[in-house]
Amino acid sequence: MALTSTPPRGTGPHREGDGGAAPPEESRHLTSPLLLTLVLLTAVMFQDPVRRALAAPVTQSWMTVFVAVILQALPFLVLGVLLSAAIAVFVPPSFFARALPDRTGLAVPVAGAAGAVLPGCECASVPVAGALVRRGVAPAAALTFLLSAPAVNPIVLTATAVAFPDEPRMVLARFVASLLVACAMGWLWQRLGRTDWLRPPARASYEGRSGGAAFWGSVRHDVVHAGGFLVVGAMAAATLKAVVPAEWLRAAADSPVLSVLALAALAVLLSICSEADAFVAASLTQFSLTARLTFLVVGPMVDLKLFAMQAGTFGRAFALRFAPVTLALAVAVSAVTGAVLL
Repeated sequence: MALTSTPPRGTGPHREGDGGAAPPEESRHLTSPLLLTLVLLTAVMFQDPVRRALAAPVTQSWMTVFVAVILQALPFLVLGVLLSAAIAVFVPPSFFARALPDRTGLAVPVAGAAGAVLPGCECASVPVAGALVRRGVAPAAALTFLLSAPAVNPIVLTATAVAFPDEPRMVLARFVASLLVACAMGWLWQRLGRTDWLRPPARASYEGRSGGAAFWGSVRHDVVHAGGFLVVGAMAAATLKAVVPAEWLRAAADSPVLSVLALAALAVLLSICSEADAFVAASLTQFSLTARLTFLVVGPMVDLKLFAMQAGTFGRAFALRFAPVTLALAVAVSAVTGAVLL
């Protein structure tokens, strides 16, 4: 009769170090329900300190700014994602070859003027610009569109006219300064930009799927990806807004140079949607028209949430180079434009 014996521990098919998968019952993972349970238990255990922290004025201000930025930006982010998916799935690359001039130097102003037809804010222009680059559009033209679309479209200009009913020149000044900055940045990228600075995230391939499946697959990818960076940018904007003393603004308004720089910094920190920023600028009556023009030109091109979204769409190396140059150029052009037109 054959004798059988139990294999020694560690020598079977699931022994340690042989790469065999452990039985499901032996694996332990921190799943989402378990993590949620731990968070809720922690909140219950420390409910009194949490309640006091939430009731603090600084926390209330933080939550107000955070929710406001998200609510303002999210609809236009979704709009941009839908347009991005439509471009990626339904528009053939040959369309852009026919629509834009072959020479990049001429394609830049054409792309800048095309930005006037997109009724959205910077949250919509980032994913659309990313889709244009992926479809073969010259990066200089796509980046020009990214900067011009949220600043010179009809809805933004109409909102500016409503916010400044006694200053019709503000609409013209905003249009001229924003378009100049957008085109100048496009030409600068054409001359000095490098393709290795653009590192868009890896995307799933939708080849072989139906048009509808590919469209919604692209939408889901961009909503999750861009939405995460939007939340990060909104959190940063809310944090900085809650700790900047209001007295600093009143002191800066008395100096022509400091007032321009202060409102440029405020535009970056507040991260207000370009379709709402004109009403905020109109309320800053202690500042000059030129300083408020700087606020309107800088905001749609360089703010915290936009920087985060650009880093997520094109890579951190790109954002760290593109945003500071855009900010400096936007401040300089708006100051000159304000001196001439206002």
